[in-house]
Amino acid sequence: MMRTHTAGELRAGDIGTDVVVCGWVDARRDHGGVVFLDVRDHTGLTQVVVDPSTPAGADAHRLRAEYVVQVSGTVRGRPAGTVNPDLDTGEIEIGADALTVLNESEPLPFPLDTADAVDEIVRLRHRYLDLRRPRMQRNLRTRSKVNAAIRTSMVDQGFAEIETPMLIASTPEGARDFVVPSRQSPGSFYALPQSPQLFKQLLMVGGFDRYFQIARCLRDEDLRADRQFEFMQLDAEMSFAEQSDVLAAITEVIVSVVEAVTGDPPPPLRTMTWHEAQERYGSDKPDVRFGLELVDLGDVFAATEFKAFHAPAVKGICVPRGGDTSRSQLDALTDRAKSLGAAGLVWMRVREEGVLESPIAKFLSDAEQAATIAALGAGTGDLVLIVAGERRMANAVLGQLRLDLGRPPVGAGGLQFLWVVDFPLFETVGDDGRPVPAHHPFTMPHPDDVGLLSTASGDEFLALRSQAYDLVLNGWELGSGSVRIHRSDIQQQIFGLLGISADDAQERFGFLLDAFRFGAPPHAGFAFGIDRLVALLVEEENIREVIAFPKTQSGQDPLTGAPSPLDPTLLRDLGITLLPPKRP
Repeated sequence: MMRTHTAGELRAGDIGTDVVVCGWVDARRDHGGVVFLDVRDHTGLTQVVVDPSTPAGADAHRLRAEYVVQVSGTVRGRPAGTVNPDLDTGEIEIGADALTVLNESEPLPFPLDTADAVDEIVRLRHRYLDLRRPRMQRNLRTRSKVNAAIRTSMVDQGFAEIETPMLIASTPEGARDFVVPSRQSPGSFYALPQSPQLFKQLLMVGGFDRYFQIARCLRDEDLRADRQFEFMQLDAEMSFAEQSDVLAAITEVIVSVVEAVTGDPPPPLRTMTWHEAQERYGSDKPDVRFGLELVDLGDVFAATEFKAFHAPAVKGICVPRGGDTSRSQLDALTDRAKSLGAAGLVWMRVREEGVLESPIAKFLSDAEQAATIAALGAGTGDLVLIVAGERRMANAVLGQLRLDLGRPPVGAGGLQFLWVVDFPLFETVGDDGRPVPAHHPFTMPHPDDVGLLSTASGDEFLALRSQAYDLVLNGWELGSGSVRIHRSDIQQQIFGLLGISADDAQERFGFLLDAFRFGAPPHAGFAFGIDRLVALLVEEENIREVIAFPKTQSGQDPLTGAPSPLDPTLLRDLGITLLPPKRP
C-alpha cells in the first residue's frame, strides 16, 4: 500500500509507530535548514519535520503548495510548547525518513484557504481544486452518508430499489423537458425524466408493492439557490397504503438520515394542514423556527369606521422590539408589501401604556386599539404590521414580510421538520369555469370531498382538498407526494372537470391508463430532494455547495464549457437544422 495511515488519524497513542502518509503539501515552513510541512488529505493534516541531513531532505526545499507527496517516518510527540490544541493531530508530528514527490503542482489560480471569497465562476471553473477544501469534503461526504442512510432505511422497511429509464417519452409534469434527438428516428425525440412518477406507478401495477430509487431528475426551469437543472431525489411508492403509511415510512428515513449525520434524532416531526399553515404563517412551506405568526384581526375591526379595513380579511403580525424602526425603513416595508400585491401596509408602534402611534391611529377607536394590542400580544416597543384585502393575498404578503423580518440563518434554530397535509385539489378557476389542478391529475381527492366533485362549481372548487402532502424543513420544501387515483370512475371525473377528453387522456397518459385497466392496487408515494436536505444538514444556503459539479445560476458549466455548439456532422446525422439566432 502507498500509505499505512491517513494524514488526519494519527494521535498521541501512535507515538513510536513507523508510518507512511500521502497527501498534498498544505504549507511549507523553512526554519534555517529544518523544513516543516503540513501534509493534508481528506481526513485532516499532520505536521512533518524534515531534517536536511537525512535522505528525506533532498527534496524538501523544492516543495511548493499542493505538491503531492509520500512521507515515511516515525510518529513522535511535539516538543514542549509547540502542541497545537486546535488541531486533531496537534500533539504529534512525523520525523521524516524518506520523502517522495509523487507529482508537482503549478501555482493555483486561487488560494484554497480563502476560496470562499473567490468569485464563484473561478471556483467552478477549477472545481477539482475547490473540492479539496475541508468545507467541500465535508459537504460531499455528508451527502454520501445521507445516501447510505436512505438506502439502509428503505431496504430495512422492505422497499426494493429499482431503476427507471432516463430516455422516456415527453409527459406533462409542470416544467419544460430536456429533450434528446433520436438518430434512428429523425424528427423524433426522447425526454429526460422530470421524475419517475409514471414508471413507479406502473411498478405498483406490476406487483412491486414497495419501490424506491435515488433518482436523477431533470427539469428545464430557471435556476436559483435551491434549484438546479438536474437534481437527486429519494423516490418511493407503496401499494395497499394510505397517506399515514407513506408519512410513517418517510419519517423513519428522515430520522435515520439525521442520526447518521448528527448522531442524534431530530425533534418529532409535526403535522399541520395546508389551511393552518397559510393562516398562521402565510406559506405552504412555513418556517416554524421563529414566531411572528399571522393573526386574524377580522373580529377586531368587524365594525370599524376605517374604510381600508372593510375587506374580506384583515391580518397582522407583531414584530418584537420593532418599535424603533425608522420611518424610511417603514416606507421600505410598505413598498415591499405593495410589490407583493398589497394595496398598502398599516404600521403601528406600541408606546407606553398601550398607546398606538400610527398614521391611522386617529381613525381607530380606543377599544379597537386595545383589542389590536391584545390580539397580537404586543407590548411596549413592539411594531404591528397589518394588511387588508383578499385573504390569500393578505396571508402571502404578511408571510413574506415575516420571513424578511425574522427568518434566522440557515443553521440556527435546529432542524424543524414539518408535514403539511390536506393541500387543495385545485389552485384556481379558469376563465372558462374549469378548475386548474394544484397537482398532477392522478392525485386522489380527500375522502370527505370526493362526493362534492359532482356538485361543486366556481370558487367552490377551491375548497376541495386532496390527499397530497409536503415535507418541509426550516422553510424549504423538501418534497411532496400524494395518494394516487386508482379507480377509473374518479379518474374520469377528474379528467372531465379539467376538460381532458378521453382521446386527450389516452394520448397523454395512455400507457399508464392502459395498465390501470388490469388491476391497479391502491397506492401512494413520495419524493424528497436530497440536494436540499444535505444543504440544510451542513448549513449551506445554496445547493450548489453540496453538488460536486453544479451549474451556475445561468445554467452554464464553467468547468466543461457546457452548453456548447454541436459539430455540424452530428447535427446532420440527427436530421437537425439550426435556425438563425433570434435578434435581440
